[in-house]
Amino acid sequence: MNLKHDVRSVARHFQIHGGFLSAEPYGSGHINDTYCVVFDQGGVRVRYVLQRINHNIFKNPVALMENIQRVTTHLGKKSAGHSDQSRRVLTLIPTRDGLAYHRDAEGNIWRAYIFIEQARTFDAVESAAQAYKAAQAFGQFQKMLADLPAPRLHDTIPDFHHTPKRYAALEQAIQADAANRVRLAQPEIEFALRHQAICRVLLDAHLPERVTHNDTKFNNVMLDDTTGEGICVIDLDTVMPGLALYDFGDMVRTTTSPAKEDERDLSEVTMQFPMFEALARGYLSSAAEFLTPAEKKLLPFSGKLITFEIGLRFLTDFLAGDVYFKVHRDGHNLDRCRTQFKLVESITQQEEQMDKLVASL
Repeated sequence: MNLKHDVRSVARHFQIHGGFLSAEPYGSGHINDTYCVVFDQGGVRVRYVLQRINHNIFKNPVALMENIQRVTTHLGKKSAGHSDQSRRVLTLIPTRDGLAYHRDAEGNIWRAYIFIEQARTFDAVESAAQAYKAAQAFGQFQKMLADLPAPRLHDTIPDFHHTPKRYAALEQAIQADAANRVRLAQPEIEFALRHQAICRVLLDAHLPERVTHNDTKFNNVMLDDTTGEGICVIDLDTVMPGLALYDFGDMVRTTTSPAKEDERDLSEVTMQFPMFEALARGYLSSAAEFLTPAEKKLLPFSGKLITFEIGLRFLTDFLAGDVYFKVHRDGHNLDRCRTQFKLVESITQQEEQMDKLVASL
């Protein structure tokens, strides 16, 4: 197989013994280059994950790796004594120099993880039971990191969920109209303007800063092949200080609607209440004991805000000429924006019912 990088020579720099057998691209991520590498260790085929960090997105990969090393070490201590501890936390494999990462001749930063066997990720949720298990795992992840010792983690993407700044970026894109597209997105621009007031709600609630994952898509939890339990939270590149509700809100955004993120038939886009209920119950089963009353009260709202925020980002990128998100057709980012804004509407229509459910839990 023709690989983008010389994975074999990169793998040699990590403390992996045995003979190199193979490497192939792995997973469905769009940011980093990820490979499954196989070694022969005494006649046994053992798999590892090797990743090149995309330094165009993550401008300070060394700081990012410091975060990951601290977080995985802390989670490892918290999981000590568990019968399958090595499957419950991502385990970094050090380089032969004892570092958490290898820098190659081109300046790329690489890392290696133990491969978690007998568990898998799903790109789309298949049942409310799965949604419950994933939310429970994300809640447990936050809970275990609630006492991470100082210092504060690095911000790997500054202001990632700062909705007012995302809104300001949209206003600048409208003003500049760099791609002459404002005329094509009038209904979406008007929708954004009508909802500007929600941008500051979480920031103005003075919620405590937490260690958060910041990319709680359903496929960032590995589910056990046998039990279906959410055993390991993966993709830790955006783990940094944030609000707990950023994570819950992104779960609502990515798990409750059956439609694809770029679905053109907007009648397909709806917030399915049973999925929301599964997320709320699963998340609170792990997180309830450390969340404040204000955090719990704003759980339903957080789904609306984070969905609105990503809609703003898609709309901004469309107006700027598709400079950030990869697009595969004309108007792709505008289609993505429309699905988000339709989901905001669906959440708004059910918000009262969502509030009642969370209050009852």
